Amino acid sequence: MTGEECFFCEIVAGKIPAIKVFEDQNHLAFLDINPRNPGHTIVIPKRHYEAVLDMPEAEAGKLFEIVKRLSVNVRNGTKADGISIIQNNYRTAGQAIPHIYFHIIPRFNTEGPAVLESILSVKKMPEDVLNKIAESIKAGGGQQPKPSQPTEQQAPKKKKDDFDF
Repeated sequence: MTGEECFFCEIVAGKIPAIKVFEDQNHLAFLDINPRNPGHTIVIPKRHYEAVLDMPEAEAGKLFEIVKRLSVNVRNGTKADGISIIQNNYRTAGQAIPHIYFHIIPRFNTEGPAVLESILSVKKMPEDVLNKIAESIKAGGGQQPKPSQPTEQQAPKKKKDDFDF
């Protein structure tokens, strides 16, 4: 997908309206049109990147500085008890729009707890498997992701809890 076909790029270009809460030369933040709570904010870079893995580290760092600053504003502005910061990469992980974005969602004590374990079940693994995973992560550290991700049609189907390290 190119920036011209991207929903968030259309917002940046002013072709789709949004209620903006922050804007600078490189970033934009606006209220989510399907908020999970009042004040639910989306933060994006104006430049099109599909995922955080595609961004230069300096740009990703600057984006997170904006997310951190706006998290304070959202929490204070909504009198929230807490903040959830959510960022997904690629459709499999729940990324709905192929443009890097962060959700800042105000959370309140009147809601039930929303912990990661309520979204994904815990997967207990033996220590030898954990060590193999750790070595695999260390071996890939600092490398840029491969330029193309397989599409869902190309990717082999895996069974639940079938990991390939």
